[in-house]
Amino acid sequence: MEREHYIIDGLANENMKTQIKNALEKIEGVNKVCVDLARGSVEVIYNTPATQGEIKDCIENTGAGQFTVHN
Repeated sequence: MEREHYIIDGLANENMKTQIKNALEKIEGVNKVCVDLARGSVEVIYNTPATQGEIKDCIENTGAGQFTVHN
């Protein structure tokens, strides 16, 4: 099991939090998604076939590209 932590620019409200959480949970292999609005961060716990690149791409492509990922 892998664990990744991302800092996300543009994560500003509950709607955005829900968008990211729902999008990440659709990736096969993602087991758990924790979004912290106060810190602007997301933690993802996953197994294969999910990959770090797939998770990052998913975040950046959610919400019409309004999110930028730093890790």
